[in-house]
Amino acid sequence: MSGGETEGETLEYTPTWIVAAVCTVIVAISLALERLLHYGGKYLKKKNQKPLFEALQKIKEELMLLGFISLLLTVFQNVISKICVAHQVMEHLLPCKLPSEEEAAKPTSHFGRRKLFAEESFEMQIGYCAKKHKVPLLSVEALHHLHIFIFVLAIVHVTFCVLTVVFGGMKIRQWKSWEDSIAKENYDSEQVLKKKKKVTHVNQHAFIKAHFLGMGKNSAFLGWVDSFVKQFYASVTKSDYVTLRLGFITTHCRGNPKFNFHKYMIRALEDDFKKVVGISWYLWIFVVIFLLMNINGWHTYFWIAFAPFVLLLAVGTKLEHIITQLAHEVAEKHIAIEGDLVVQPSDDHFWFGKPKIVLFLIHFILFQNAFEIAFFFWIWLQYGFDSCIMGQVRYIVPRLIIGVFIQVLCSYSTLPLYAIVAQMGTNFKAAIFNEHVQVGLVGWAQKVKKKKSLEAANDASGSGSGSGQGQASSHGGGLASNMGIQLGKFINKATKQEETKQEETK
Repeated sequence: MSGGETEGETLEYTPTWIVAAVCTVIVAISLALERLLHYGGKYLKKKNQKPLFEALQKIKEELMLLGFISLLLTVFQNVISKICVAHQVMEHLLPCKLPSEEEAAKPTSHFGRRKLFAEESFEMQIGYCAKKHKVPLLSVEALHHLHIFIFVLAIVHVTFCVLTVVFGGMKIRQWKSWEDSIAKENYDSEQVLKKKKKVTHVNQHAFIKAHFLGMGKNSAFLGWVDSFVKQFYASVTKSDYVTLRLGFITTHCRGNPKFNFHKYMIRALEDDFKKVVGISWYLWIFVVIFLLMNINGWHTYFWIAFAPFVLLLAVGTKLEHIITQLAHEVAEKHIAIEGDLVVQPSDDHFWFGKPKIVLFLIHFILFQNAFEIAFFFWIWLQYGFDSCIMGQVRYIVPRLIIGVFIQVLCSYSTLPLYAIVAQMGTNFKAAIFNEHVQVGLVGWAQKVKKKKSLEAANDASGSGSGSGQGQASSHGGGLASNMGIQLGKFINKATKQEETKQEETK
């Protein structure tokens, strides 16, 4: 027993009932959480919510990663704490200014608490580092605090992503009434014929009035200003929804004018959610960079709060401006239009011609905002509100206001905007097919792939006359169309994912 070196007794001298009771509580909480996730997955499967089920699987992966990080920190904490360095190394790049001798002597101050923690942890390495006249690189107490911070960060990020999608989904579901009203109009054949024959001046359309005849008609700068302002009060109107819906259906589903665009949009958003809920490697790099730059006097935690704020405003403005660009394209090409107003979706309207960049930025914004909030609560609970890391009140209040603003704006404006504007790219998404059709297409593609491999084998053995005909038929006129090309891309991607899953299960 090392009575003088540790604060309490080891397991050798701890009553068995205490060990059993603590293990029971920990195991019970872990099993309850595991069962909760399990039944949540069964419920989502029962409701045919495959994208949300995959998002839940992503959350499980994050929890597993956290468990692995926790295991590494626990196993190697004694090894890390025995890495000794000179005193001078620990005096630079500190998040808090080193206390003077008078401040350190006060037991009630924050520095007194830090000194107490340091003394307790230092006693564990006193027989190792102190004999070398050095100090530990990272104390056991500091490792424990870092462990808690990583856990809090992951939990807050997942929670914020779920809240964003839930509240954003509520906003998007309000558009269902618009979809239902359009469906009723399409069932009235007489009204449909009248619309097709009716010739209307382009400036009489509500969509053109809202996005072309306004303040940005003759000035590109004022157009951007108008897009910036609209994201706060009228991000998506009924005329926007009707026009963008018709543009998508005309481009990708011309043979199905009664296509339920609202259901497709919800499925596409759910597919994107499973990508946003995870913590990617580049986000962990951001965490490490922030921890490196959190130096006393720099107020890094304050300035970095403006990054997601500015990015969110830029994303919202860009999405609004894409709608404006679609209106300008139609208004500048036509004077009068026969039938409904139709816009032309294109990747050219997005940054660098890639709609996925918008999703990447939303992912980064949500993570960085969650990081700010998680860091605040971690410091508050771990060190107290008066901690030197927390900073002054004039830096704390703006951070919290910005965090709440980002969460509200992203949920009720930016995410709904993204859900509909993201469909204005050149290609449609896999969500255009329901789950059963996707499974059928993947199965069909795998059969075709096997058939081609058999034909190639036969060709190699000298009986390749039939394989040439098969290849000629496989490259028929269907793939010549834009729809066929997109369908081929989707099938190839889905087949690769299915093969990867099969290899993992083997």
